[in-house]
Amino acid sequence: MSFPVEHTSDSVKIPTPSAGSGQALSQKAREGWGTLHIPFDPEYTPGAFNAVNVCLRIQPSEQVCVITDEVTIEIAAAIVRELEKIGATYHAWVLEELAERPLTDLPRPILDDLESSQVSIFAVQAQTRELRSRIQMTEVVNRRKIRHAHMVNINRQIMLEGMRADFARVDRLSQKVVEMVRKASKIRATTAAGTDLKADLNPNYKWLKTSGIISPDKWGNLPGGEIFTTPGEVNGTFVIDGVVGDYLCAKFGDLKQNPLTAHIKGNRLTEAHSENRELESDFWKYTHTDENSDRVGEFAIGTNIDLKEVIGQILQDEKYPGVHIAFGNPYGAHTGADWDSTTHIDVVGRKFNIWVDDEQIMRDGKFLVEA
Repeated sequence: MSFPVEHTSDSVKIPTPSAGSGQALSQKAREGWGTLHIPFDPEYTPGAFNAVNVCLRIQPSEQVCVITDEVTIEIAAAIVRELEKIGATYHAWVLEELAERPLTDLPRPILDDLESSQVSIFAVQAQTRELRSRIQMTEVVNRRKIRHAHMVNINRQIMLEGMRADFARVDRLSQKVVEMVRKASKIRATTAAGTDLKADLNPNYKWLKTSGIISPDKWGNLPGGEIFTTPGEVNGTFVIDGVVGDYLCAKFGDLKQNPLTAHIKGNRLTEAHSENRELESDFWKYTHTDENSDRVGEFAIGTNIDLKEVIGQILQDEKYPGVHIAFGNPYGAHTGADWDSTTHIDVVGRKFNIWVDDEQIMRDGKFLVEA
């Protein structure tokens, strides 16, 4: 097991384990591995700069918890370099040096580090059955109001596309749209592919804006660009010709050629059909993990207008302009929903028409609202 690297503008060192921690430095850590001072693609620099300076607005006086894994370490190294440029103190953790994967729980040293950090960055590739460990992390983030960047399944393409967005512009559009939906009682969404969905909104549930500009009030995915709530009730058909979320995303990718059609009644998934029988089966099993896994917990509108197409990666694709919903966990700590689930899976479509009450705000995937 390795311990985090603590960096200041003057030095780089590996901290000594605290008394009673029960941990010992691994050989790699003793040799200095884990500093994240490794070569990385310079094309990552603009996206890393955006993350540190625009989205999180990290200050030199702040402590940052950086969590990554072996697959994503090069991207994390680019982010760490931006932290070093501003002189911020950080602890960098590589999951495989702390525990076997898939994780059953988030390693205790990371949880302890989060308790003393003002900012956290989670740049990791998702593995099957790791949602529990991510929920443990966000529970600390929510309680301590840490500015948290959630970059699950971040990859080179996303760093070169979504992470290079003009997030100030995305934020302006997101603010306009969220102000509209907060006054609305219903939203309707259709697509040429066959989606026809109606969401009745619950005035007791809050709308959240995660435009990429991250505040202590709500952690956000990066790249950002969405507004969301827990719906009162959703009914209709959703043709998922974009992507499905969690670990199924990596398995099935872009669904344009083999869409999954979900039928929803009374906010519950009642049917799911696809010519790809494995996708159909896996999705059905996922959405029947617990009593609320088939319940629509999120209704969202993607607002990242710098994205031009679905790429088969949920982290970016759920920000693609249009509607996406998620079955399972409703993020009740933020929306006010009074129910819960151990699962959460987003589903994304393409080229939406959207009406807020009776006003159309999107036609064939293009916003009719100016940024």
